[in-house]
Amino acid sequence: MITKFAGSCRALAMSLAVFGSAATAVPAMAVDFTGAGATFPAPVYLAWAADYKAKTSSSLNYQAIGSGGGQTQIFNRTVDFGASDAPVPQDKLESNKLLQFPTVIGSVVPIVNLDGIKADELKLSPTVLANIYLGKITKWNDKAIADLNAGVKLPDLAILPVYRADGSGTTYVFTTYLSDVSADWKSTVGANTSVKWPAGDGAKGNDGVAGTVKNTKGAIGYVEYVYAAANSLTTTQLQNKAGKFLAPTVDGFKAAASAADWDHSKNFAASMINTPGATAWPIVSATFIELPTNPKDATASAEVMKFFDWAYTAGDDTAVKLHYIPLPKDVKDRVRAAWKAEIKDASGAPIYK
Repeated sequence: MITKFAGSCRALAMSLAVFGSAATAVPAMAVDFTGAGATFPAPVYLAWAADYKAKTSSSLNYQAIGSGGGQTQIFNRTVDFGASDAPVPQDKLESNKLLQFPTVIGSVVPIVNLDGIKADELKLSPTVLANIYLGKITKWNDKAIADLNAGVKLPDLAILPVYRADGSGTTYVFTTYLSDVSADWKSTVGANTSVKWPAGDGAKGNDGVAGTVKNTKGAIGYVEYVYAAANSLTTTQLQNKAGKFLAPTVDGFKAAASAADWDHSKNFAASMINTPGATAWPIVSATFIELPTNPKDATASAEVMKFFDWAYTAGDDTAVKLHYIPLPKDVKDRVRAAWKAEIKDASGAPIYK
């Protein structure tokens, strides 16, 4: 199923590019535009692209190469927009003349491969999860795990932590969470799109981590929830800031998202990590687009904004079906205002109207 899911995303992207090449089918006003970066939102971007293509004939070619790759490509202006789950620091936005804005909100969940363990049966605490990735807990029947899971038969099996080998916004979100809940993790590893992992094996992309865990007994990994849901992977409960053990659910993601402080966030990077509240899932984040404020192709840049404007208006149902949380209306309106104020053509006139 992992291969099938990843393959379907690649096939969809290829079909969009092929369809876009048929000149007789594309009206004169159709625009081809490009983006690259985060795998976290790739399923919804590809679904939106297919719907937008059918409506406008304009074609998005989106390459899910990881947040690090997306940032590099937009810094180098080899794509029309970059996509990153990790917010780009203020100094890099300024030096690269970029506007950053969010698109949807998603969640990161632990997944495991253990015989006899059903989805959402295993309980993990923040400390246990951090210590697994620190290499301090190495067996599934370790007392620290057993104490959380009375009545659950845990195997005498080595734990294989699986992590993203590529520069990854999902990794940024996950390691930001681990840094928040573990002083040891914060001081020895920290939070970034790529870190020096103390234990485990790497895999490329959300689909790579999901596939490695699914095919390896004793493995544990972290993925965006849509990959777990689409492939019926074994997710776990996770203890939140209020001390409650929760299974990953859309309601839990919404509860975390509702605590975001958009009013005081810079560059729309409102934190939703380990928010308070009895029903809040602890690892939730927005995902971001980076768009040049001085685009070299004003027509393509305008189409990027038209695409996301359309997605904000007509794409929420698709996002929800794929287990993402749409942005609040007032945040969408703020983004539109930022487009108008900051994205200019060569004459200095606003591109978004």
